[in-house]
Amino acid sequence: MKSSSTKKLALAGVLCAAAVVGSMFSFPVFGSKCAPVQHMVNVLCAVFLGPWYGLGAAFAASLLRNLLGLGSLLAFPGSMCGALLCGLAWRTSRNLRLTLAAEVFGTGVLGGLLSYPVAVAFMGADAGTVAFYAYVAPFLISTAAGSILAGALVFALQRSGALGTMQGALEH
Repeated sequence: MKSSSTKKLALAGVLCAAAVVGSMFSFPVFGSKCAPVQHMVNVLCAVFLGPWYGLGAAFAASLLRNLLGLGSLLAFPGSMCGALLCGLAWRTSRNLRLTLAAEVFGTGVLGGLLSYPVAVAFMGADAGTVAFYAYVAPFLISTAAGSILAGALVFALQRSGALGTMQGALEH
């Protein structure tokens, strides 16, 4: 049991680092920094580690991105909602398409909507000029790109049989 937890924690750290480094490849969309690598990492965490490690990795990556000046406070609701939802979807269904859809919905819709109060409360956004759904479109663009990348990678791992081997290695 201890060995499995150590392996999972190490992989979560590696995926968190990938998300932070990958955030250097971000692009602005309507006042938000879109970092598709974070969403790819969310899906990989869901498939390999589960919802709670994914949520932790998303939080740690968001914190590091903010401390390093690579992200904004909007990284927290955006990445964490998607990570949790896609992790729960994978845990309950083991269906890649459903997991990808959960990442897109969790980040794009839920994370986008939760970003509004964060922007108003902590970032000085004017509630009268920013619509509550203003962050949904940029988050959807970012998460769709990252989910496509993750879907291609996980699908290739499934087809080759490597996915099951890798998941099994994390359990022992």
